[in-house]
Amino acid sequence: METCELAERHGNRNAALLLGFALGRMSDLEVMEQLHLEHEEDLFLLMAQAHLPLPRLADQATEAMVSALQQLV
Repeated sequence: METCELAERHGNRNAALLLGFALGRMSDLEVMEQLHLEHEEDLFLLMAQAHLPLPRLADQATEAMVSALQQLV
């Protein structure tokens, strides 16, 4: 945690971006664009190196999926 705080004090927001992705607050495309990554594999490698969990879907995406499934019934 101390390393993340030190990085942010120096203007490095990479850890915050990765955490936002892990929590479903940002999409993979948003994070990849801001981190200048070309491949999803690179993003997931960074997640693993940062010891972050696999991302969860954003609440909006989950709600859209639930709504689509409810319309099938």
